[in-house]
Amino acid sequence: MASETLFMGNSFLADEDWYRELAESLPKELPAFLLRQRWYGAKARRLRSAELADAIPVHGTDLEGVVLVVRLVYADGPEGIYVIPALCEGSSNNSKANDSAWLRAATSSGVVLAFADALRDERFLKLLLGAFATESVFEGHQGSLRALQTTAYSRLAPASGDGLRPKVVRAEQSNSSIIYGDKLILKFFRRIEEGQNPDLEVGTFLTEKARFANIPQLAGSLEYRTRDGRTMAQGILQAFVANEGDAWSYTTKCVKEFYAGVGERSLAVVGDNGARRLAEPYLREAGLLGKRTAELHLALAPDGAAVDFAPEPFTMEFQRSMERLAEELTSQVFGVLRDKIAELPAEWRGRAEGISQREAEIVERFRGSLRSPIHGMRTRIHGDYHLGQVLYTGSDFVIIDFEGEPARPLAERRLKRLPLQDVAGMMRSFHYAVFAPLLGAVGGERMAAEKLTRMIEWAELWNRWVAARFLENYFAAVGRASFLPYSEEERQKLLQVHLLEKAVYELGYELNNRPLWVGIPLAGILGLLEG
Repeated sequence: MASETLFMGNSFLADEDWYRELAESLPKELPAFLLRQRWYGAKARRLRSAELADAIPVHGTDLEGVVLVVRLVYADGPEGIYVIPALCEGSSNNSKANDSAWLRAATSSGVVLAFADALRDERFLKLLLGAFATESVFEGHQGSLRALQTTAYSRLAPASGDGLRPKVVRAEQSNSSIIYGDKLILKFFRRIEEGQNPDLEVGTFLTEKARFANIPQLAGSLEYRTRDGRTMAQGILQAFVANEGDAWSYTTKCVKEFYAGVGERSLAVVGDNGARRLAEPYLREAGLLGKRTAELHLALAPDGAAVDFAPEPFTMEFQRSMERLAEELTSQVFGVLRDKIAELPAEWRGRAEGISQREAEIVERFRGSLRSPIHGMRTRIHGDYHLGQVLYTGSDFVIIDFEGEPARPLAERRLKRLPLQDVAGMMRSFHYAVFAPLLGAVGGERMAAEKLTRMIEWAELWNRWVAARFLENYFAAVGRASFLPYSEEERQKLLQVHLLEKAVYELGYELNNRPLWVGIPLAGILGLLEG
């Protein structure tokens, strides 16, 4: 068939006319295709236009692949660049072409071409891994895709990757990850941005400079480089860490065991010591996580580091920016809260109504803490730190995913901040983990309102114990590090600010996505205001 002939061998996309046809036909199909993909993160935004920015042939001995780079322009906000690795499978009369993973494009001659998701194909995945061994460069129409090694590559990657069978991690959403045997894992970014990617940048620093052990060591990276020299991180190759799942799964399992131990008895019956003994196994792990968090922050703030990792003092200008962003967030979230109170579950409406009237008090908390000089230092931090960003090995914790909050611009994710922001993120994650089983969020049914009221006492008690152990071990391990204020009073004041800001952010998220969960951030906000 004509379509099969056009896409065989090294002739793929070599012809200017063929590239132009692809550039004209693909954009018509892209909007519907993107909306079907789990990794597409802009489903709520109105797409104004799509265009093919580049097509990079990636050939193997028995396959013809292409990496499609597409530029998307939206009705509002910044544009996005997404990457689609694809295999051309000839004409689309194959029934599988109706699968959501397939992308079709009609040429001027009437031939309809079908592209399959290359990250589902073992041959393509092996080709990607092999590219790192030779630091291959794949030339495209407008740029190139380059496989690069770190200094740790030779000790992390086997001499031959032939025996490392690839397996796609199906749980991923915004990115795609492939595990190679039990040795390596490749994170392939679906959305790329110009500039330094913090996941790659921090991973390289912690692997090569700080020699921090409790992360997946970085072996290499994929880089997309345009003809005019602009670079974008396309992926990172890391050592695979054997684990029992993330710390969120481990923590919620421990929480359910704690609830089973106390049953429906009251604190007066079980006693404080008895309940604490039930929680002690996890308290030890929370303490270890606090220690590892402190070690991470110390590794990210070494003396004499290059400018991108050198600690910097706070300035009043930066503090005013923090204050402005916190006030804008509060105004936006509380506007939504007042609009949606009537739609919330009955058990949360009273608390929501009360908190909705305390917006000015919350804003004043931010102002009171951020208008006085901060005596700590700004450093690089994780930026999106919670239990889902930590792997549990059975005896230790390994910290992953340093890309920051994906919704924020790349430059903003690289800003230096107070490490207590990470601490607050983990403390809020503990609070979520202890409430999740009560809301039926981790298996089982949502708890009845009467029983929920009784169990909240246990939930808050467990949360206080865990947060206290985490903080105790964090501050013990971090010592007198210059990036934290020396004053205990100032430390606690700034920690409360970050906790409050995080809880307000969570409230906005739950109002828009999971109203049944809204009680968790409401309880967090109330506790911070009255604590």
